[in-house]
Amino acid sequence: MNKKVKFVDWGLVDYQEAWNSQELIFKDTIAIKTSNRTNETTEETPNFLVFCEHPHVYTLGKSGHQEYLLLDEKGLEEKHATFYKTNRGGDITYHGPGQIVGYPILDLDNFFTDIHLYLRTLEEAVILTLNDYGIAAGRYPGFTGVWLDADNEKARKICALGVRCSRWVTMHGFAFNVNADLDYFKNIIPCGIDDKDVTSMQRELGHELKLSEVKNVLKKHIAALFQMDLR
Repeated sequence: MNKKVKFVDWGLVDYQEAWNSQELIFKDTIAIKTSNRTNETTEETPNFLVFCEHPHVYTLGKSGHQEYLLLDEKGLEEKHATFYKTNRGGDITYHGPGQIVGYPILDLDNFFTDIHLYLRTLEEAVILTLNDYGIAAGRYPGFTGVWLDADNEKARKICALGVRCSRWVTMHGFAFNVNADLDYFKNIIPCGIDDKDVTSMQRELGHELKLSEVKNVLKKHIAALFQMDLR
């Protein structure tokens, strides 16, 4: 099992460009696994943890509902936003500057082969990060993601998850609202949930945060929870 994970920060990158880059790594990793299985090679599969930000974009999961996007083509243009149908799980969400978008491209055979545990572990890394900043967070029963006040009428989401997994290789990931412009969420029904609010660390704490600092805290928790050798 190869627990070495290469960390890469792509910075602010176009969504399609990032998706294409993920697909290349994802397909290469599956190709290595296929060769190993047929005894053609004994090569270790690589693991990557990618952080980035995207220009304003709405993305729809493969089983999502396009009617949850409340903008037409002209509305998207006015908001300087784009829209993509993707091959991840989950419904519609927003990505934009001030978010930490995380794309773990992992061979779960190197860690654990349990997709539910994988999602819960990513959630836990975000929960621990928020706790480090004095924000109490948790889960909302029946939904993925990280929530504040999930047990009452003030429930609000701070991190969305949507992944793809094939042959235990993962791609796509999570969107964690640090300093994100929350007005953009008003143009969708996030993840199909129309009676709950969306929030950010900036909103909860009342000030903008240094994104690089939050990334470092989050990286530390992801590495510890997955027992990664993060490089």
